[in-house]
Amino acid sequence: QVQLVESGGGSVHAGGSLELSCAASGFTSGTYCMAWFRQVPGKEREGVAAIDSDLSTSYLESVKGRFVISKDSAGNTLYLRMNSLKPEDTAMYYCAQMKNRQLTVTSVVSWGQGTQVTVTS
Repeated sequence: QVQLVESGGGSVHAGGSLELSCAASGFTSGTYCMAWFRQVPGKEREGVAAIDSDLSTSYLESVKGRFVISKDSAGNTLYLRMNSLKPEDTAMYYCAQMKNRQLTVTSVVSWGQGTQVTVTS
């Protein structure tokens, strides 16, 4: 079955960097669009970045220029490099297998369990 396992979350000071990883298995991940979402308690889950099988990408406006989504050549591991982190980036971050590159929860096929990112000021 599909498994998405995130890692790399943690606590960092504002201005710092973190890199999240997502190990994908149970499907041919290289042929799917993959994405990162995030959620804070009491708010809706929002799409952060997506990468398609042709390596085209989409980003949430507020992370453009700071976050970079990528995947390894086999497509089995998804990454999110987060630079210049801000306190408002604090959230649970989820890896997702997608139907397309639209950063909406309705495009999600499968979810990972999430990894917490905390940015302190």
